[in-house]
Amino acid sequence: MKAKALCAAIALVLGVTAAVPTQAASYPEQNITIVVPFPPGGASDVTARLTGNSLSERIGKPVIIENRAGANGGIGAASVKLAKPDGYTLLIGSIGVYAINPALYKNLKYEPLKDFDLLSVIVRTPNVLVASPDFPANNVKELIAYLKANPNKVTFASSGTGSSDHLTAALFWQKTATTGIHVPYKGGGPAINDLMGGHANVSFQNMGAVAQQIRAGKLKALAVTSEKRSAALPDVPTTAEAGVADLIVYSWQAAAAPKGLPADVRGRLESALIAAASAPEIKKQFNDIGFDVVAGTGAEFAAFLAGELQRWNAVVETGKIVAD
Repeated sequence: MKAKALCAAIALVLGVTAAVPTQAASYPEQNITIVVPFPPGGASDVTARLTGNSLSERIGKPVIIENRAGANGGIGAASVKLAKPDGYTLLIGSIGVYAINPALYKNLKYEPLKDFDLLSVIVRTPNVLVASPDFPANNVKELIAYLKANPNKVTFASSGTGSSDHLTAALFWQKTATTGIHVPYKGGGPAINDLMGGHANVSFQNMGAVAQQIRAGKLKALAVTSEKRSAALPDVPTTAEAGVADLIVYSWQAAAAPKGLPADVRGRLESALIAAASAPEIKKQFNDIGFDVVAGTGAEFAAFLAGELQRWNAVVETGKIVAD
């Protein structure tokens, strides 16, 4: 006889009311795996590791980070869709995974609003227009002039086709009447490494993934895509200040689980994730590398995602952007 049924039977025989523990009371009973659908080193990976460490402290079980890269996050996300909805497999991915891939890939093997229980938007960060240390341009004005003098010669690295950094570059070209060569990588980490090594020229990378490299002089920051300057990089102008209007873009990272979580497990996970990201020491670490902590609810995530899906679908259609 199963444990819950046995408890109920004993209570009936003894004529007393026995409290049968709910699933959330015993959850979690094993390690939790967070799937990051990109290689180590990028913004999703950083978010998962900081949040995962804090989450582990709050739920009392180890949290394991597993990187499953490919197809702009599509491979890892699809694998989480197929996982058992028991709360032991989570997905932490980017705007590209949740909001851009559905517009870009016709045969995508998941639908974010249909196939996942959305738990929380954890953080957001603007993109930063960065250049390799030896690239000739030192500001946006110089970059635009260089692009016009050297059409289709400057490489723009991205964390993958359809990523926020790719689409931000496409918008930049449209708004400045310039062109560039898009070079997609399998995640932000490899793209950043090639930028620092001078194997790629420029990129719109998540601030949270490159703030430390900028401070160390390993990358040059030309502009940020936020409304206001960032406290993490106060000397870097916004794109508007640099002369490019209407180029406000934020990338965000969020957590989800396979569709069909038991309600009590879902509630426990959502609360624990919000607490984990909001912990003062974790929030400070996120802020120090350029992330703003959002730590929203699952309901807020769902409403926000619906709007983001519409926005980026329009961007993809207008730019006639297709998957490589």
